[in-house]
This record gives sequence, structure tokens and C-alpha cells, in this order.
Amino acid sequence: MTSTRLPCPICKKETAWEGNRYRPFCSERCKVIDLGHWAQGTYCVPASDEAVEEGDTADPAPKTPS
Repeated sequence: MTSTRLPCPICKKETAWEGNRYRPFCSERCKVIDLGHWAQGTYCVPASDEAVEEGDTADPAPKTPS
């Protein structure tokens, strides 16, 4: 049986899926780089106004005390 190997999303290096504690990344370095992209806003999950219009009761911004 062969091990599944996939490219790392950051550096594109072929890496094993099974037994890889950093998957889908090849290393902790690539995992941290990806986290940095999220923190900087390079990646984002698109949102639509439909969720709010359909009865979403979540407060979009926390209220500050006056």
C-alpha cells in the first residue's frame, strides 16, 4: 500500500498525508506562514448580506459602553 502524497499549499513540496502532524502542510514553518496570511487578512471567507436578512441574530459589531 502506498502513502498518499499531496503538495503543501504553501511551498508546493510533496508531503505525506498519513502520519503528518502538520497536514496539509509539510512543516510547522508552512503552517505558521498560512496562519500569518489569515491574520493579515490575505485570506478571507466571503460573506453575504443574505445571512443577516434571513434572521441572523448575531450582533455584527460589539457595542462599546457609553
